[in-house]
Amino acid sequence: MKEKLSTLEWVKSNALSLIYALLIAIIIRSFFFQAFFIPSSSMEPSLLVGDRIFVSKFSYGFSKHSLPFSFPLISDRILFNEPDRGDTIVFKTPENLRIDYIKRLVGLPGDEIQMIDGVLHINSKAVIREKIREQSKIVNNGKVITASVFKETFPNGKSFETYDFGNTRADNTKKFLVPVGMYFFMGDNRDNSKDSRFIGPVPRENLVGKAQIIFFATENGSTILEFWKWPFDIQFNRIFKIIR
Repeated sequence: MKEKLSTLEWVKSNALSLIYALLIAIIIRSFFFQAFFIPSSSMEPSLLVGDRIFVSKFSYGFSKHSLPFSFPLISDRILFNEPDRGDTIVFKTPENLRIDYIKRLVGLPGDEIQMIDGVLHINSKAVIREKIREQSKIVNNGKVITASVFKETFPNGKSFETYDFGNTRADNTKKFLVPVGMYFFMGDNRDNSKDSRFIGPVPRENLVGKAQIIFFATENGSTILEFWKWPFDIQFNRIFKIIR
């Protein structure tokens, strides 16, 4: 009888430990940091396919999208902090709340945004950009193409690199007026990004968090189950890289 009681106590103790660990993990994920995987090239050259990043959930306050499965425990947004132009942000799109996107914030509420001949204009002023190099890139079909890499600098002094592959339909757009309470996002890979030019501005409630650091990176996105590829695919020069 005593042995059965000890077994029951052991099961109960371990079950409670598991529950506590799960609750702690949910709290950390919801209110502090969440890990994300970069699956596409839309933020190249800043973020590459295979980068694993930490996103701070507290940077802009909290909404239901801070919680697992967007559980509707928070009705609006609490403890809100205004994001800065140039921040790299994870958000939910208005058209599909199940998918997380990561792009750069280019337009704040009240801004007028337009692309003219591949140059971003904010409130009718061209963003300063300087061509710094040409870079070869292999696309999905195996074809090698050349990208022009520009250093862009926003009015607040924030600078970063972007790709330009030449004349595309994304190079010239209408003028977008960013409504109050909404934000305009674009990918750094300007010619290969589904962003606010196509899906429209993003509501404040849909912001998930700010991208902060790359904590792990593999070439072309090798998964954790493909451990045999890691000695060759790990990108050591990208680990613990701060995201600009």
